[in-house]
This record gives sequence, C-alpha cells and structure tokens, in this order.
Amino acid sequence: MPTAAAPRATAAAPGAAVLPGGGRSALADGEWHRLHPLTPLFKGGLVLLIVAGIVLSNMRDRLIFWFVALFTPDEVHVDDYGGGDALDWVLANNLVLLALLITFGVLVVLVLAFWLVWRFQQFRVTGEHVEVRKGIVFRSHRRAPLDRVQGVNLTRPFPARLIGMAKLEVVGAGTDANVDLEYLATTRAEAVRADILRLASGLRAARQTAREGGQAPQGARGQLVGTLNEGVSGLIEGVDLADVAPESVVKIPTGRLIGSQAISGVIWLGFFLLIFAVVMAFMVPIAIANADDGGWLVLLGAALGTGIPLVIAVVAITWAQISRSLRYAIAPTPDGVRITYGLFTTVTETLPPGRVFAVEVSQSLLWRPFGWWTVKVNRMSGKSAMQQQSGSAQQFSVVLPVGTREDVQRVLALVVPDAPVTDLPLVWEHGILGPVSGDPYRTMPRRARWRRPFSWRRHGYAVTPYALLLRRGRMWRKLAIFPLARLQGVSVAQGPVDRLQGVAWGQAHTVAGPVSGQVVGLDRADALAMFDEVRRGAVAAASADRTHRWAEHVATFGDHAPDGPGGGPGPVPGDG
Repeated sequence: MPTAAAPRATAAAPGAAVLPGGGRSALADGEWHRLHPLTPLFKGGLVLLIVAGIVLSNMRDRLIFWFVALFTPDEVHVDDYGGGDALDWVLANNLVLLALLITFGVLVVLVLAFWLVWRFQQFRVTGEHVEVRKGIVFRSHRRAPLDRVQGVNLTRPFPARLIGMAKLEVVGAGTDANVDLEYLATTRAEAVRADILRLASGLRAARQTAREGGQAPQGARGQLVGTLNEGVSGLIEGVDLADVAPESVVKIPTGRLIGSQAISGVIWLGFFLLIFAVVMAFMVPIAIANADDGGWLVLLGAALGTGIPLVIAVVAITWAQISRSLRYAIAPTPDGVRITYGLFTTVTETLPPGRVFAVEVSQSLLWRPFGWWTVKVNRMSGKSAMQQQSGSAQQFSVVLPVGTREDVQRVLALVVPDAPVTDLPLVWEHGILGPVSGDPYRTMPRRARWRRPFSWRRHGYAVTPYALLLRRGRMWRKLAIFPLARLQGVSVAQGPVDRLQGVAWGQAHTVAGPVSGQVVGLDRADALAMFDEVRRGAVAAASADRTHRWAEHVATFGDHAPDGPGGGPGPVPGDG
C-alpha cells in the first residue's frame, strides 16, 4: 500500500511509545530511525557486485582499451595491442595510475549510490503503527497497525549473521500486509521486536527498557563496529534463548530429526522411482528396436540423465528439511510463543497469543512405530497465496517438526493455552488415537464409506465450547483443532450425489494455511448439527475473547503495575 512519503519527524509523534515516568524507548519513540548502513549491500547490492564482477571479467580487455582510448587518445595506440594479458599491456604502457584512478572512481560511485539508498530508508515505531519508508525516485511508505500484528519474525540469513545483522518482519493481517525492516543490527532488531510486541499487547511501554534507561541510538560507525564484533560470536554460540524459560523448551535430538526426515525422504524416493520407471518403460522398447545402432547407449544416457537429477532432488529436499529444523526451540515468553530454528539461516518467530487460527497434529504410517508426530498451524502470514507455497513460507507453519507425545502435549499447551483440560480426551484418546470405545465423534455413515474407504470410521468431527475438532485419515492420521473464537465461518453444502445419499460436507473457514477445515460425507442431520453448534459456540467464544490485546489488563494498573519475579513484567494469561 504505497503512499506519499511522510515528512521527516523532528519530535516525538503524538502516538510515540511513552514510557512510565515520562521517558521513551530509544527505538519506539515515534521518531524516524535509519536501518543498518550495510542494508543496501545485502538487499541486492551483493548480487549486483557479483554480476558486475562476472561481466567485468568477461569484458575486461574491451573495457580497459575503451577507457585508455577515452582518457589518453594520443599517448597510447590501442591498435598496437597484439594479444596477451591486458593488465601486462597496461603495466608496459605506464597506465597503472590511470587504472587505479578509474577503479577508485567506480568504487566512489558505488559507495555514493549505496549511501543514498541507505539515507532514504527509515522506520519508526509509534504507539499505533510500525512504519517504513524508502525509495529515491519512487517513494513508498508502508504501515502496519499494532492492533493487527499477527507476529514478529527475526531472520538471520547466513551472510548477514557473519556480521551480526538480522531482518525483522512484522506480520500483518491481510495479503501483502507485512512490513520488513531489513536490515538491523541483531541487538537493535531484538529491541525493536520487544517494543512492537509489548505495544501490540496493550501495554503502554516496555517497563524493562524504562528501568534501564534505554539504549541510545547508535550512529552508522557504531553500528558497523558493533555488528562486526558480534557476528562471528553469535554464529558460534547459536540462537538467542536468553528470554525464554529453559524448562519449557522442547528440544529435538539430532538423531531423531535426521531419522524422521530420512524416513520422509523414502516417500519422495518412491515418487521419483515411479517417474524413473515410466521413463524407462518408454526408452527400453526404443533401445531394443535400435540395438544395432547404439540403442543401449542411448538407454544408458537416458537412465543417467533421469536418475542422477532425481537422486540429487531427494538429497536436496531431505537436507533442506533437516537444516531448516536444526537448532529448533520453542518456549513461552511474556509476548507470546518464541520459535527458533535453522542451521545456517536462523529464524526466530514470535507468535502472540490469539494469533493461531488452527492447529493440526499429524502422523504418517512410517512414523507410527517410533511414536512421532508433527504439529502445524494456520496463522496470518501477510503473504499472498502464491507466496505461501514457497518452502520458507511453509516452514513458518511448522511449530514442531517431529516430536513424541509428550512434546506434542507441551507444544499444544503453548499454541492453544486457553484450551480446557476437559478437551484432552477428545484430542488424544478419541482424536489422534481413536476411534475407541464410546467414541463421541460424529463420523461418516456406512452408506458414504466409498468416499473414504480406509478411514471412514475415523473421518468426523466433534464440537466443544472451545473448539471444533476434525479427525481424518488412517494411513496418515490427522487431528485439526479450530478455536471457535478465531473461526471465520462455517458452511454446509450438498451436491447432487450427496442429496441422493442423504449426506453433506462441512467446511470450517479460517485463514489460509496447511490445516484443512473440510469434512465430507457426513449424515445430513450431523452436518446441520455441526453448523448450528459451531455458529452458536463461535458467537459466545468471540464475545469473551481478549487475546488480541493479551496484556491490556496490565496497563490498567498504570505505571506502577506489579513486576514478576526477577524484576520483569508479571505473567499474563496465555503465557503457557
């Protein structure tokens, strides 16, 4: 949503994040701040330099002769060049000073261009919005309302980690609603993230920052020196877990992670083997028919040309999943659930309470002997449907790559902390492991089992005052939890075949994500009952829900709200 650039603020904006006692957070003071000085380099400048280097290496001779002919047309005869290395020819004609001056001039132009780009990239955090403006010729101004913040992601790509830089992504509600702050020094990014989450929670300011007096904004030189010193040490020490509760962190053993992804890779291997078999089925008859004309050699070439890329693809997919899930950690913080993962590129995601719209626990048949599950969520991503298909976007939906039953229970307690204890039997005994005796789920009638011939006894739903539970699959067991307070709608439909059989299918509508809300083949009366129960339950749950301002009650105590143990903010509902 580009708009005209706002005028530069010279004083704190009216909506500035005022701290108790009249102070202001150094980075959430309502004034404009600049990003890291190396931002242009990592936002395309590095790629530009690499491409320019390749072009220069291929056109070095022509460029040297062009500059020589341009600046010294009478002293040097370019046509006399008879081959060999162009640099030797420059040395032989005493043109070293000219070459150095030209190189220095090019560097000055590049530095000046990067400096201009950096000067026109600014951000500010007020009491109502997070704003970013940038651009020299084409100006843009993006704004994310704090009351619609769905999460804050801190990403550290591997090259940026080396010099202590991070990208901050403020996830908004809506398509293309995210606001990116790329890049900041890691310490500044963490401070901005904390300010945004605390302001979005309903608190009037970050009391801890006020108690410490805040950090004075650093200049460009200070940022460069500080980030370069912290980069390598941060790479060695790993992810930041200083602000999470260690006893609540779920840790995945490396052996389990590698083993689970290797088992999942068998599925991809089987799929690619099927493709290979189809190709060979077409090539073998051709090779037999042309056996005397090198047909077998062609068959060997086709086998290698098809098989090697498929093997590389399997290895690449498996390794990508492993590297993205290494160093995984999940824990509660006063501002939401903190999830961290990644080996080379690390991502630290903070999910505030009330931003999880659906949760799914699933287990493949190959994982069943080991008792492993994975947990995914639907959440506002601020991305379009096409962007959500990327591997990095889908990774944000995985809150537990692989875990035991105890791990799953701990994660569910974090992402749906307000779920009542009375729902646990519906989740585990009847939902994930069921059906068992006394099954309360309403499932498909026998007459509709042709739609799900293997899982029709499991395929069904249950409604509680808190959530709609959808149970599906036998080979790949799944249980989806849709909190009623955040359900966006429910529908029931019938096709012509459905009407003949007296069945219908229901759909729970939520934000886009990997968790499906569809249940098919229900008895018509059960489908209508689901519609009515969900409709009434959702109205009651939404009217009582206040998780979008999860710490607002703390602000009502004024500037002297009681602190929790250790001098920090006291616990808030939904912390897990």
